Amino acid sequence: MSALEREADLERNIRVEQVRLVFLGMKNSLYLGVTLALLLVMVLYDNERHTRLLGWLAMVVAGRLLCVGYARWALRRGVEQDNALRLIVHMGVIKAFEGLAWGLLAWIAMGQASLPEQLLVMASLAGVGSNAVSLLAPVFPLYFSMQSMLLLTINSKLWVIGDPTFRMLALGCALYVAGQVGQALLAQRASRRSIALRFENLELVERLRGVSEQAEQARIKAEEANLAKSKFLAAASHDLRQPVHAQELFLEVLARSDLSDDQHKVLNNARVASQASAEMLNTLLDFSRIEAGVITPRRCVFQLQPLLNKLANELGGLADAKGIVYRSRETHLAVNSDPALLERILRNLITNAIRYTETGGLLVACRKRGERVSIEVIDTGIGIDARQQREIFREFHQLGNPERDRLKGLGLGLAITDGLVRSLGHGLSLVSEPGRGSIFRVLLPLARSDFSEDVRDLMGGPALPSGLLQGLRVLVIEDDASLRMGMLQLLAEWGCDCRTVEGLDEALAEVGEWSVQLLVSDYRLREHLTGAEVIARAREAAGRELPALIITGDTAPERLREAHDSGVPLLHKPVSPAQLYRTMVDLSGVRQDRYAHVESCP
Repeated sequence: MSALEREADLERNIRVEQVRLVFLGMKNSLYLGVTLALLLVMVLYDNERHTRLLGWLAMVVAGRLLCVGYARWALRRGVEQDNALRLIVHMGVIKAFEGLAWGLLAWIAMGQASLPEQLLVMASLAGVGSNAVSLLAPVFPLYFSMQSMLLLTINSKLWVIGDPTFRMLALGCALYVAGQVGQALLAQRASRRSIALRFENLELVERLRGVSEQAEQARIKAEEANLAKSKFLAAASHDLRQPVHAQELFLEVLARSDLSDDQHKVLNNARVASQASAEMLNTLLDFSRIEAGVITPRRCVFQLQPLLNKLANELGGLADAKGIVYRSRETHLAVNSDPALLERILRNLITNAIRYTETGGLLVACRKRGERVSIEVIDTGIGIDARQQREIFREFHQLGNPERDRLKGLGLGLAITDGLVRSLGHGLSLVSEPGRGSIFRVLLPLARSDFSEDVRDLMGGPALPSGLLQGLRVLVIEDDASLRMGMLQLLAEWGCDCRTVEGLDEALAEVGEWSVQLLVSDYRLREHLTGAEVIARAREAAGRELPALIITGDTAPERLREAHDSGVPLLHKPVSPAQLYRTMVDLSGVRQDRYAHVESCP
């Protein structure tokens, strides 16, 4: 629709609203006009004029009834663009008749009645004209048809009388009506502006509703896309975790075999590649755990320096390989946090700093700020533009990696860091300038005493000595044949008495005839069963609370919540043999004295 067509359509709509407005006013105006006419008849009534007065009253009442009746009929039928003009014409004829009827009162009273009666008549007719301005002005043709007929009828009588005074009165009536016409035109314009503004507001509301609906649809599509992405990542992650986990188990078994030096080199390279795959999958797992809301911080008070030393020892080599400097300032400060999660946060920040620094280096330092500690990772890297500083915490967002080089990660590190910081209730800030480097600050509570002197065991410290699982009777419930074989061989190497089954029925049979000491189950099993359900049934069959462990490759947020709510300890594939060994030692109750003191930081 062109601009001219839209303008014409708007004018037609305004006309419809004006007609509807006037007709609504007429609909309820019956009694006022009739009452005024009756009062005038009562005042002017005498034997000489009674016939003409009654005839005049009949005309006024007929005109009023006709006007009100037609208005109500039109409103019931509906005022539309295609009938508005016709309604105006019809009502215009009726209003002209009304003007004629009211004006005829001048022919009855003027020049014949007493002066007070004549003044009353002229005042009453002036009031009728004024009322017409307020009632009919929005549709000016209706006002003009009535007022012109009223004026013509009154002035014709005044002129016919022939008295100069009455002719001056006729001139005054004309000037009075001219002033009212001006007021009526102003009232019509005001009503038009008001109605046009209402239409504009309605159009604006409709546009806003359309924009809101589009935004809502976009939000729904975005949520659906995000859900589809999460489901895809969870499915892909689960399917990839199975062979990588089996590979870890077989490589650990192979490492315990008699191999030549060359074979050991090949094996080490294979383990490095396997660990790189596991690291990527664990990154996806961390992201899924944050989305699922199943991360439960295990806070304790501990000194920061052992953690900083550990990170420097493990990540300093990456900096050396790039020819940049890695420095870490000594600190005596202790904090209240989850050491494992804090290590993950700092590892992500430090790895990120190394990745994006080509010259110079990075510094890890701690500062006391009131009752808090600020851990700062400062680098001389490429820096981050202010417009990008919020985006870098969004998942899969990377700077300077349009080709998605897998060596540069998945773009989840800072998103995971932000989620972990929020889970711990800590603060995270960034100050950066392109070409000058960046400063990431983690703000966490300061602790002054009662800290654990040694948190190495919580952060993947030295491996437990071998032989602690000798003779432990373990039942493995796994529906993947390669994983059953890998677990069987690895647990046998550790001295366990191990049996493997595929599902619930076999597990119940083994529990019934064999004194199981530890259950290890996959989470997603066949026949739509979960490891938590199978463990519960096995415990019920055994009549005791068997120690149990769930190992899963599932990273879907809802699956993580289900597994978390089961209350059974949970490990995620691919599980490193060292992690599996330590967890089984913990669950089986075999602990040496040198590990018992770690309980102060659970």
